Amino acid sequence: MTTLLQSAPLFYALVGALLVAIAFTAFAAHTHVLRRLLAFNVMGTGSFLILVGLAQHTRGPDPVPQALVLTGIVVAVASTALALVVFRRWYEATGHVVLPEDERA
Repeated sequence: MTTLLQSAPLFYALVGALLVAIAFTAFAAHTHVLRRLLAFNVMGTGSFLILVGLAQHTRGPDPVPQALVLTGIVVAVASTALALVVFRRWYEATGHVVLPEDERA
């Protein structure tokens, strides 16, 4: 087990998988839209860690997954800002912080 944790890329991939699992559980458990958005962002961060961890080789890092992660970070920031604006306008229009389909459950 010590050799498993001594490998930094594998450690990053395992931590990323753990983040994805925890965030998916939080996403499924919460009905508040901002908590779901936060869980979704943590899930994305975990997937970025998995990609970076698995892209490392003994020959050196693979630049393609690193470029995908960098592009993904930019897209995640932009989509989070858009989601916050949409949620804020929806809250101002309805006064609810829970989606209608979650209120019925």
